Amino acid sequence: MLVGTCILFLSQRYLVVVYYFPQRAAQPRFVEWAQNEIAIVPDVHKRILFSDEAHFCLNGYVNKQNCRIWSEANPQVYVETPLHPEKLTVWYALWAGGIIGPYFFKNDEGHNVTVNGDRYRAMVTNFFIPELNNYDVQELWFQQDGAICHTARATIDLLKDTFGGHLISRFGPVNWPPRSCDLTPLDYFLWDYVKSLVYADKPQTLDHLEDNIRRVIADIRPQMLEKVIENWTSRLDYIRASRGRHMPEILFKM
Repeated sequence: MLVGTCILFLSQRYLVVVYYFPQRAAQPRFVEWAQNEIAIVPDVHKRILFSDEAHFCLNGYVNKQNCRIWSEANPQVYVETPLHPEKLTVWYALWAGGIIGPYFFKNDEGHNVTVNGDRYRAMVTNFFIPELNNYDVQELWFQQDGAICHTARATIDLLKDTFGGHLISRFGPVNWPPRSCDLTPLDYFLWDYVKSLVYADKPQTLDHLEDNIRRVIADIRPQMLEKVIENWTSRLDYIRASRGRHMPEILFKM
């Protein structure tokens, strides 16, 4: 059984978070499923919409929701982040055919807010599903992680109505293994790539930061996304061979 520990404590200005998770057990089962699907439909991995959200702070910090430290012993590593930074909460869906988004979570007054279950379901209803009108949904799969804001019963029902059996999620037809940042292109590629560019001119306002994010995403070329998704199949091979151990290049990656 996978057991995890998250320790939170406060300093005068920072929230300090310590993560520890031992070796994962669910990943090999998912990898076996994915490779079996690829054996039947060789380009099925190119039809998966991988999705997630992240906080982009004005101070240059990006909080990736799946970010973890992998170790079989408590590594005694901690990360300091400001308690109340000005930030944007941004959602994307990425696949070999392009990127859907960005979607910025805002309230009715247009103020930036963080994501919760109601806001996430509103995004799916009012933004994501209408965007899918440009695609053949029957050919696509949709992946999301098991965050509570993603997996309310009403949200899962809505996604099942849209994707049928092509839903990869906790409580979905295909279970997404928890804490699998090495299998999510947004974590192993997109967030770091966007961060490397959007802060180059040191934006001083959230509007400036939002404009930078939109511009960087619009400039990502299809050829780059194809390479990112092909890398996903290599990761499946590694995880199967290593029986679910972490990938070395993401050890302590923040």
